[in-house]
Amino acid sequence: MTDKPRIFDDTQDLLILPGQMLLDEGTRPGMAVLLRDGRFAEVGPVGELTARHPEMRRIELPHHLLMPGFIDSHTHLTQSLGKSLVFGEPSEIFRRIWVPLEGSLDEHMVHLSSRLAALECLRGGFTTAVDAGTRSAGHIGRLVDAARESGLRLVVAQICNDLGGAALLPDPAEITATAGRHLAAYDGDPLIHPSLAISIPEVGSDDMLRRISAMAGEAGAIFQTHVNEHLVAVERSLVANGRRPLEHLAHIGALGPHALIAHATLVTPSELNILRDTGTAIAYNPVASVWKGNAIAPAVQMQALGVRFGLGTDGTRADGFRLMDAAETLQRTGYGLASGDSSCGGGWLWLDAATRMAADASGLAGVTGRIAPGLAADFLLVDLDLPEFTPSHDLTWELVRYGNRDQIDAVFTNGRLRMWQGWPVDWDASALLAEIREVTAAAIAQAPIQRIHPVADRHRAMTRQS
Repeated sequence: MTDKPRIFDDTQDLLILPGQMLLDEGTRPGMAVLLRDGRFAEVGPVGELTARHPEMRRIELPHHLLMPGFIDSHTHLTQSLGKSLVFGEPSEIFRRIWVPLEGSLDEHMVHLSSRLAALECLRGGFTTAVDAGTRSAGHIGRLVDAARESGLRLVVAQICNDLGGAALLPDPAEITATAGRHLAAYDGDPLIHPSLAISIPEVGSDDMLRRISAMAGEAGAIFQTHVNEHLVAVERSLVANGRRPLEHLAHIGALGPHALIAHATLVTPSELNILRDTGTAIAYNPVASVWKGNAIAPAVQMQALGVRFGLGTDGTRADGFRLMDAAETLQRTGYGLASGDSSCGGGWLWLDAATRMAADASGLAGVTGRIAPGLAADFLLVDLDLPEFTPSHDLTWELVRYGNRDQIDAVFTNGRLRMWQGWPVDWDASALLAEIREVTAAAIAQAPIQRIHPVADRHRAMTRQS
């Protein structure tokens, strides 16, 4: 826990005057924002807002950028205790590492893992995370507690598998009843937004996929699933259904504007048309593609076609700036170099995809993702008085290529300061880290994890011996 700057008082309205503000049209100087009741009450030129509110307490930050908080459109909060166990591993690590690990976590370990992940998210500038659902047995409430206690806005999925891939597999009636309770549990909650998920299409029957997708859509929530990520999964679907996973979801009527598909790295031209025509959104996870994927989602082509997408980490590395850099770099490497496309989005696309486009993909376009009146005051204060931003000729591109999390001074969600210079202001992160160091080894040891490769130091020794 770090000392909270006295200039920020949660109990009062605030008029913030930053040196730059990131708006829909780009970065702009000379703008101000009024915070009231956890929301952006007014946004406009400094002169107009100060004249309209002469009595308002002002915070002048001439060397800072005020920008929307990043939104992680796909992550797994209950995987943080095993982060580096997947490094260097072949694809479909969920079968050998994540399902066994998450299934072994008790209620307390779910809370610790989620609290650690929430801390990492906020440190990395993510004010919102979309969790794809925990596979632990019935402990989703502790995941929610961890997000709420940390101040992280959370879209949290109830996993509704009926054919495998989870610690518990109730009968279909109980799955549906649990899904209904989950959708109703957070009505009016300022930070928690319910969602429904089936981990991958092959662990849900066609009837369950249709039913859960429809339930989410009718409730105004999103339906999540991992699709077209690994070649072996595509081939299993072709053998079982005669269709690729994304084609099969379209065939059974499980897609739509409420659906958020994680990855979609292996997509055909006709599948891109399916995504566009159904309004289905994609979580583009560039770091996951590099670390353990089989391909790169064609995000620039998706944008050109009108396919909705946002950026996600897939629980890899919680740094919003490095995520944008990876998103642009992979598009240049995978597509731009071969076609002579030197801009691959022009910089602005990746800022949008990490904020307002991710909010739209996550079902939160009316809640967060932009600096605009009426939306939740989820934002960052980024220090621009640094070598990386001096001299500044194109701040948008500079944020994508030079930005990193240690340049973030403040993280706000719902109008409250949650982090100052990388540490929470109202709870003891050091105590959390100490407890996790003490208990994690035993938790990992008891989980039936199967790793293919040794840790790096052991691999070095083996290489030298050979």
